[in-house]
Amino acid sequence: MELTAVEWLGDKLRILDQRKLPHEESFVTLVDYQDVALAIKTMKVRGAPAIAIAAAYGIALGAHNIKTTDKDEFLRLLDQIMQALATTRPTAVNLFQAISRMKKAATGDSVPEMKGRLINEAKRIHQEETEATRRLSELGADLVQGGFTILTHCNAGSLATAGYGTALGIIRAAREQGKKIGVFITETRPLLQGARLTAWELMRADIPVTLITDSMAGYFMKQAKIDCVIVGADRIAANGDVANKIGTYTLAVLAKENSIPFYVAAPTSTIDLSLASGDKIPIEERAPDELTHIQGVPIAPAGIAAANPAFDITPHDYVSAIITEKGIMRRSHLGALGLSDS
Repeated sequence: MELTAVEWLGDKLRILDQRKLPHEESFVTLVDYQDVALAIKTMKVRGAPAIAIAAAYGIALGAHNIKTTDKDEFLRLLDQIMQALATTRPTAVNLFQAISRMKKAATGDSVPEMKGRLINEAKRIHQEETEATRRLSELGADLVQGGFTILTHCNAGSLATAGYGTALGIIRAAREQGKKIGVFITETRPLLQGARLTAWELMRADIPVTLITDSMAGYFMKQAKIDCVIVGADRIAANGDVANKIGTYTLAVLAKENSIPFYVAAPTSTIDLSLASGDKIPIEERAPDELTHIQGVPIAPAGIAAANPAFDITPHDYVSAIITEKGIMRRSHLGALGLSDS
């Protein structure tokens, strides 16, 4: 059964609350852009493509609720809505690309016409992201041989993309091709997206999966239990440097040390050609209590200092290939994709 993590209902947005998984499948209805912004900030919805889709619908919701018929006033208020959504999470570039597209779509002879175009553009973004993840998954599955055991980190499935998935999409596509594969997943501290979300998605799809702690990856690589690593991405710089969930860089170094292919799967909306390298990618710092507590339960001494960067940068030299809907790029030849940084 296909998973619907983000659904447009005409005048509201319905999302699956990822904070409550795997124990509860709870859907939340969002009726204005403030609801959407809060859902993104608090990670009710997460994953670079899914954040972009939710933000686009959030802008459409905000526009729908603007009462003025004056075009200039409408655009002024719409700009405030876009600015609010732009502040939700800084690392995933898909968010900012979606906002840019929505801003360009806000044209027309009247406010109702502009509102209609914004809704249509949000739907188009959703459809394009869904199609892109399906296509890249089919391409990436060709890199997976029957009998492989794949290691993945964090969650890069339907929950993160509101589509078919990226890293998990490749795993799903390989299974659909009849390949017998196994999957190792890291728990992904501190919010346990692997243990909670990836495990849930793979078990739901009846794909064999083994959960390990983040620090066990090197052990299993050394034991020759891992054939390749596939992860998603939140932003990819022009030279192929990759921002992804904290801990990705560690896995890439371990993979290279053990001569294991390290693949990054992401739609082209994740590529940011305006940044020459990963050094320029902003890294989100999240609240320390995500590290010192698990679902509200303290696990560390009260008052301890904690650092909580949500992402790290993997240099392109550690990446065997970047898998996109437009092709599989070896090393850092992103220019061949024919993208624009505009």
